[in-house]
Amino acid sequence: MTPAVELTSVGKVYGYGSSAMVALNDVDLSIEPGRFVSLIGPSGCGKSTLLRIVAGLESAGRGEVRVHDVTPGEAGAAKLIGLVPQTPALLPWLTVLQNVTLPQKINPGAAKRRQRIGHLAERGSGDQSPDMLELLDRAGLADAAHKLPAQLSGGMQQRAAIVRAFGLQPDVLLMDEPFSALDEFTRESLQDQLLDLWDELKTTVLFVTHSVSEAVRMSDTVVVMAPRPGRIVDVIDIDLPRPRNQKLFEDRRFHEYEDLIRDRLRSAWRSTDAA
Repeated sequence: MTPAVELTSVGKVYGYGSSAMVALNDVDLSIEPGRFVSLIGPSGCGKSTLLRIVAGLESAGRGEVRVHDVTPGEAGAAKLIGLVPQTPALLPWLTVLQNVTLPQKINPGAAKRRQRIGHLAERGSGDQSPDMLELLDRAGLADAAHKLPAQLSGGMQQRAAIVRAFGLQPDVLLMDEPFSALDEFTRESLQDQLLDLWDELKTTVLFVTHSVSEAVRMSDTVVVMAPRPGRIVDVIDIDLPRPRNQKLFEDRRFHEYEDLIRDRLRSAWRSTDAA
């Protein structure tokens, strides 16, 4: 099976000479289609840089990046990639429904571009667009469809941003700490809704987070990173049953995974400080 995302010896350096900063060094990662993978690590370890490279927003200084066996640029042009940033970035003069349907309107030929690059994945490769009102309803936003973003709470705006990203049926969804600015109750509610959508649509997700509990709850695999230089220090598969609801927090294994990841993060910090 062709990986949804594959990185081979990826490196990224900012600056030159004595002022050069190694953001990423020899990053190798392979993600199977339909997996939910989280990147976790301290600030400065290159999580967001790695996400931007996979999205095609930045180029890797060295190494190779493939998204369904094409370059990030080709994958982006074919709308195989969706991106959910930290802030919703909704257009304030459009209603929620207009915001979430906008990508479909400005990218009407996405399906044909997927076919031209020989995209083989079954999920998301057809011409039929999803019913955005139905997606809004699943996200708890049916009553907000005709409201402006300013009339919504921060959590509702972020839900709309997630629905918008799913609207083009991306095969790979990149999420850069989408819940970091939300309170704990709202964050857990949005985690539930994201997992429901992901479970039904089977999109491959690469998710950046600073929260150990969020990483364990959401993920099939947690990738632990360390800074100076940004690198992967461990890849931990999360063997917990799905669907994962609030009762998961009572599971002893959930807390064992939390402890394991925290231990790996502490070890990475110690090795960085000793270098």
